[in-house]
Amino acid sequence: MNTNIQTGAVHHVALTVSDARRSQQFYTALLGFNFVADFGPKVLLHNGSVLLALNPPPDPAQAIADDRFDESRIGLDHLSLSVASIADLEAAAGLFDAQGVSHGEIKPLAPFGIAVLAFRDPDNIQVELTARLG
Repeated sequence: MNTNIQTGAVHHVALTVSDARRSQQFYTALLGFNFVADFGPKVLLHNGSVLLALNPPPDPAQAIADDRFDESRIGLDHLSLSVASIADLEAAAGLFDAQGVSHGEIKPLAPFGIAVLAFRDPDNIQVELTARLG
């Protein structure tokens, strides 16, 4: 008998957002996600690898007015999406600059063999693009 559960790749990520259409625009226009379907009030997107569900709060009556994501709370810290190269990180930084999307610097994380570029979505959810070094 196995003593643990063998898991595979991430199947999907579901984010609670304040405005599903605004988030849909952000993830499709800037990050190459494609619209899949509306599922009730949810919007489903896919980028060829990851299914991304954009959900309104499950109980709007309990939603905090004007709430913003904060990775200091228990739960999600950030969402990291792979890109093919450092050149893609550089191109993304240029696109973010052109679109007025605030972002950090490209940071090499040599011990992990990657470089990352962090930014925020419309609800302040931290997203990063990750490329292998070298």
